[in-house]
Amino acid sequence: MRPKKAKKVVFKSAAEMPLLICSVGHQTHNLTGAWRNIRPEVDRSKCIQCGICWKFCPEPAIEIVDEWPVVDYDYCKGCGICAEECPSKCIVMVEERK
Repeated sequence: MRPKKAKKVVFKSAAEMPLLICSVGHQTHNLTGAWRNIRPEVDRSKCIQCGICWKFCPEPAIEIVDEWPVVDYDYCKGCGICAEECPSKCIVMVEERK
């Protein structure tokens, strides 16, 4: 039996995405960005503005501003989930600049 593939869901704008009732366990009161040693960088020329990075980010570290993803490095832990889930691969993880 072949493994099932996840259905790819692409939203044309953040307004089309389902509303999340609450976000449990995130660190809005702590600046967690100092923990990371790699950081996501978004290449807007490749971005399709689907919002998947925002949806999958486990912290409040990605915001959609004027339909573009913007990383708040004060809260980003560098987990790389956004880069892994990005369908257009416009997010790459790079070494943190100290």
